Amino acid sequence: MNRKKEEKAEARFAAYVAGLSGVLGHADRIGPLRDYCTGLILPGERKSVEPMAAKTAPARTAAQHQSLLHFVGIATWSDEKVLAKVREMVLPAMERQGPIEAWIIDDTGFPKQGKHSVGVQHQYCGQLGKEANCQVAVSLSIANHSASLPVAYRLYLPKEWAADKARRNKAGVPSDIRFKTKPEIALEQIRWACEAGLPLRRRHSAENPGVAARNRTEAERQAAEQYGTSRRTRSDLGQTSGA
Repeated sequence: MNRKKEEKAEARFAAYVAGLSGVLGHADRIGPLRDYCTGLILPGERKSVEPMAAKTAPARTAAQHQSLLHFVGIATWSDEKVLAKVREMVLPAMERQGPIEAWIIDDTGFPKQGKHSVGVQHQYCGQLGKEANCQVAVSLSIANHSASLPVAYRLYLPKEWAADKARRNKAGVPSDIRFKTKPEIALEQIRWACEAGLPLRRRHSAENPGVAARNRTEAERQAAEQYGTSRRTRSDLGQTSGA
């Protein structure tokens, strides 16, 4: 990348972070947000705050680690407001490449080594194509043939986690979070998207081949009846889900 392109990319990144800063609630969160976003896009497999701190502030790694840890785990900014701001900034650019053609419901697994991350347990992990120790998030994305954008995102809390008060308290799980199946979470996201008036032509459920049939539930059938969703596997979705 030549210097002119680098400067343009840096300016776009700065504008993007500045836009998100407006919904964080406190000015002292702007620096950690910038550093956290920087850490996400830097090279490296591990995206936890410890390696991020070492890369974004090598001269003050310990202090940076505490700053990022507080921002991610304790600061009370709203993920819904952040996602809404992302949508506000990104959707116009997407629609310049073509209309939104699909809503994609997906469950994404994040492999984990330990047992302390919220919601982690031995369960199906799409990244690995098998059951493994992982976290799982349910998301709703809007997509066209150019790109896709998550507009709703929620970490799945397994029943064992939801019922374990001590484990919840230690991990900081809010008391109002209750167990819900993945299709129930997805149905809530679809309802919200309809009420919010998000653009669409059709809705699809992206799921791993072989898992689709046994995971169809009453909640999903309700979604199909009320909102016209159709289930397709990731291989069926092709370019749309991979955009």
